Amino acid sequence: MNKYRITFLPSERIFDAHEGDTILDAAMKAGVYINASCGGNSSCGKCRIKVIQGSVISTRHPKISKADYDKGYRLACRSRPESNLVVEVPIESQIDGSILKDNGRKPLILLVSDLGMLIKQRKADPPFFKLYIELPEPTAEDNISDFERLVRELGRILKKHIFSADLNVLKSMARTFRESIWKITVTLTLCNNGFRIVNVETGKKMLENYAIVLDIGTTTVSGQIIDLTNYGHDICTLAEASDYNGQIRFGDDVISRIMYCRKTGGLANMQKALGDTVNGIISQLVKKSGVRKASISHLIFAGNTTMTHLFFGLDPENIMLAPYTPVTNVYPQAIAKDFGLDLEGHVYVIASPCVSSYVGGDVVAGVVGCGMSRSEKVTLYIDVGTNGEIVLGNKDWLICASCSAGPAFEGGGIQFGMRAETGAIEQLKINPVNYEPMIITIGKAKPKGICGSGLIDGISELLLTGILDQNGKFKRDLDDSRVREGESGFEYVVASKENTQICKDIVLTEVDLANVIRAKAALYAGCKVLVESIGLTFHDIERVIIAGGFGHYIDLEKAQIIGLLPELPLERFIFVGNGSLLGTRLFSFSRRFIDEAQSISKKMTNVELSTSQKFMDEFVAASFLPHTDDKAFPGVLKKLHRYKLLP
Repeated sequence: MNKYRITFLPSERIFDAHEGDTILDAAMKAGVYINASCGGNSSCGKCRIKVIQGSVISTRHPKISKADYDKGYRLACRSRPESNLVVEVPIESQIDGSILKDNGRKPLILLVSDLGMLIKQRKADPPFFKLYIELPEPTAEDNISDFERLVRELGRILKKHIFSADLNVLKSMARTFRESIWKITVTLTLCNNGFRIVNVETGKKMLENYAIVLDIGTTTVSGQIIDLTNYGHDICTLAEASDYNGQIRFGDDVISRIMYCRKTGGLANMQKALGDTVNGIISQLVKKSGVRKASISHLIFAGNTTMTHLFFGLDPENIMLAPYTPVTNVYPQAIAKDFGLDLEGHVYVIASPCVSSYVGGDVVAGVVGCGMSRSEKVTLYIDVGTNGEIVLGNKDWLICASCSAGPAFEGGGIQFGMRAETGAIEQLKINPVNYEPMIITIGKAKPKGICGSGLIDGISELLLTGILDQNGKFKRDLDDSRVREGESGFEYVVASKENTQICKDIVLTEVDLANVIRAKAALYAGCKVLVESIGLTFHDIERVIIAGGFGHYIDLEKAQIIGLLPELPLERFIFVGNGSLLGTRLFSFSRRFIDEAQSISKKMTNVELSTSQKFMDEFVAASFLPHTDDKAFPGVLKKLHRYKLLP
């Protein structure tokens, strides 16, 4: 992929843009302010720039006159470089030079890492695999049963002699064999006592083997459909889909849902709500990919312990009662149809094993997916989700904990919060002179809400521009229409209604800010307690892996500014996106990764934080921007002093 060097004037900031990036994308990553209030979809026409040198791909926008277009004026959101560029930012978008240059250091923004950076490729060995076989037809001399005939041929191929078959296979076997003229494709899985035959199809269908992988979160359920015949190729992920967990109507967190299960019919209602959500995602995946349902061989999911219990219809009550004991941490393979899933009768469900009541299979999958269990580096894995799971360790040892962070980073409890999908504000900068925002949305659509990365950006920018104090309160003496008193208290207008899809002002309220501060405080406190529980400090951590539903982006400096992440060198951080899906993808491709997950779930030592006074003390200390302990974030405080936001 080509890179083009863009020089922004008058700040003289230089940034390398990737082929396909817009100039607005490059400006945001370079820390250059360009007025953009529509999310980058060109409807506001405010992100004017002037191309001084070089060539761009851009069409004239109605809000740029032909005369200005001929002079080199373009909209940054509609312009893509096709050479190195020198670009001038108009005077109305310029801000104080000392802030623009910021010691010349570019912000480090992590994109979702490539799998190849985190794991070693292994030979494909899916838990359910297909073989094409041409069986000899029965004769008077060879009139053994159809099942024995199949087993005889399988034994020759696999060098094994212990086989069993599901009842639905036996029911259709005679017809399938004869309709196909004894040319069949068999789907098998390896069990403790040999191979089990789960499906028999007519003809040669070895290249039609697909899996559905799911991350079943408390707030969001995400899924992918995987082509198991293209392991290691770019096209292995055929489609993606996500939706809010339908159980939300029964409660935002796992405790409220467990409480609901105590009601008559509550557990059944909860299981059905989740099943309906999963069926909706399956429908989207099949439609987007064009895959026949008959070609799907298995479904693998990972979820926290409560979600996994609710999927299987297991009573979760004792998860929330001391001493916090789940029914099981290891789950049997089962037929998908038995749970009301709209899949063929041969499709099996595999669940990632859990560790404890509050450290679930999603974390185990993430640990496998990111490779920390195979690394010598001391690694801190942080899953920034509703339950806030944390793992610390390396290939020799692993300890874990969970700190209920709430759903704020997934959009829950935020007035205009949303999942990371098209129209979500995921990047936000604020001009410290006139407080005008510059926003970029996922898909460059008009904004309709704000996702996790946008919340991190927003709070950081509000703090750095002096709009917000360290208690998370808006300053009342600002003479600016964007900071106003709304129905639920003071708020900042991120996008005006004329520039949004929802025809409403998108705002960040003090209630929103309080929810995010509580979430980040819980995560930071959990990390600190876990690290110190084995006599280490943050500075002993060699690598920090961040997982979560932020979308495709997280600005680490801004995450440190609000006190979400420890102040460590930025090069120690890796962002893997949805770690749970990362792991379930690997499970679908190789049984060895499933075996690794089983081993990890037994190896992890769980640290219970819910009864820890030290955790509560650290939580209170972290409920501040960035923290009440000045020594924990010296770089952030230095920045605040430099911006003259602290005495």
